[in-house]
Amino acid sequence: MSPVVYDIKNGPKDGRKVFRKMGTCSRTFFYILNREFGHLKEREERASDSLAGGILQQGHQCGMLWGASLAVGAEAYRQCKNQNQAIAVAVNATQKLMESFTAREHTINCRDITHCDFTSTWSMAKYLFSGNFLHCFKLADDWAPEAVKAAIDGLNNKENVSTMKCLSCATEVVKKMGGSKEEMIMVAGFAGGLGLRGAACGALGAAVWMKSLEFCREEVKKSAMKNPYAKKTLDTFYRATNSKILCSEITEKHFPNLKDHTDFIKTKGCDSLIETLAKA
Repeated sequence: MSPVVYDIKNGPKDGRKVFRKMGTCSRTFFYILNREFGHLKEREERASDSLAGGILQQGHQCGMLWGASLAVGAEAYRQCKNQNQAIAVAVNATQKLMESFTAREHTINCRDITHCDFTSTWSMAKYLFSGNFLHCFKLADDWAPEAVKAAIDGLNNKENVSTMKCLSCATEVVKKMGGSKEEMIMVAGFAGGLGLRGAACGALGAAVWMKSLEFCREEVKKSAMKNPYAKKTLDTFYRATNSKILCSEITEKHFPNLKDHTDFIKTKGCDSLIETLAKA
């Protein structure tokens, strides 16, 4: 696959402005990267609201990462000649995004960054009135150009383009939920707890986003932040995993590379959970 040349100059300079307009960190970065790639997706971007605050405000991976991963997945779908290649590229680009984000924030988790429990009214009020939210706006400004560069580095890295069979737990969930081939690749980078990091379950993130996409098709203007479909999916997930959410705890594994993750999925790893999420 030949590298795609993007005219990004010095990268986007309006992260804070976009964040204020979009309202959530996940939607902000899905939009910013889509804009850089020249393919906006209003409904899909709006559906990503549900990933803000670390998946329905649970405090796990920052929504900026979920949104950015969806954008590189969409671009991988456009660039790549087959599904195996697209999954490999999407996972690689997501890993590059996470490396960039970690270098700046030293964590990937929303709660570590915001020091806020968004499920608590009191904690949310403290976050707003203390001015801590300003850090997230500043982060959007500072990381936006870095995120674009990391995304492009990942998308154009030929060494990680594989000819072998590649599977993503997130892609398998979307497939079983009746999603399109494009939607399957858009979530591919969620694999193994987002970029194989073993954090909050990528299959859950994919299912929540798909349920939010369903909500956004019905509600053409509303945010997907508190849609009931996604909340039911999260409740079902917690019942199925005894309230575990980290990939590394659910699978009792760490995936050093996509081949290991693919082999795990091939041998029915998480098959029951994927089925449960698809039917939630």
